[in-house]
Amino acid sequence: MKKTLAKAFLVFLGLWLLAWNALLTAAVGDPRSLAILKMSWGLLSAWVLVCGTLMYKNRDRVRTWVQKVPLPWQVTFVLFATVLALAEEALTVSLTNMAPLFGANLGEAYITATTNYIDLVLFHSVIVFIPLFIAWAVLLSKYNFKPFAMFVLFGITGILAEVSFGGPMQVLGFAQWIFVYGLMIYLPAYCLPARANLKPVRLYHHLLAIPATFLIALPLLVPIVFFISSVLGHPSIHFVQ
Repeated sequence: MKKTLAKAFLVFLGLWLLAWNALLTAAVGDPRSLAILKMSWGLLSAWVLVCGTLMYKNRDRVRTWVQKVPLPWQVTFVLFATVLALAEEALTVSLTNMAPLFGANLGEAYITATTNYIDLVLFHSVIVFIPLFIAWAVLLSKYNFKPFAMFVLFGITGILAEVSFGGPMQVLGFAQWIFVYGLMIYLPAYCLPARANLKPVRLYHHLLAIPATFLIALPLLVPIVFFISSVLGHPSIHFVQ
């Protein structure tokens, strides 16, 4: 029953994602917005369709390899999720740099805060994800969250991040962000070894998981954000809005 519901939810997300992006593509008329949508389609094709399919098809093989890594599973989980986040950001920053191919000037249309990959991951995105990955490792040492639940929950976390970056309109693109962010953590969660003395996960655990991860991550998140924004004075976005 749970697998059927999960598949139905994935189908719903896929249909919403295609319908919403198609509607936006048909509705926009200015070159800048159209270029951003082309970047979005590129991200969906490369990360969600290609990478997501490869992750799912090879998940058992990858799990066998990952579980042989001679590190504590918590460390492996955080490192694996970080690598996937770095890979996803490599795709997004590449698409931002391809703006001229999509009919817009560089820096006029974008889906990242900068065109510089190192700047992006060190001062904008992945550096903030890592404390959340660590927080999830803490929760997973106590609770038996399933990989699909984590896919959805971290996807919702991604929606919150995109709303802070792109505004409330991003809520309607929830399907895209669940796929984009959820895939950063699904495979690392699937590769977890058996853990003893885990507590079963109830409905309220799922409801509290997102605020709990932020609460656990705060001791790392606050110094990171303070250092980047206040000490370094680093801009939140590098383009003229």
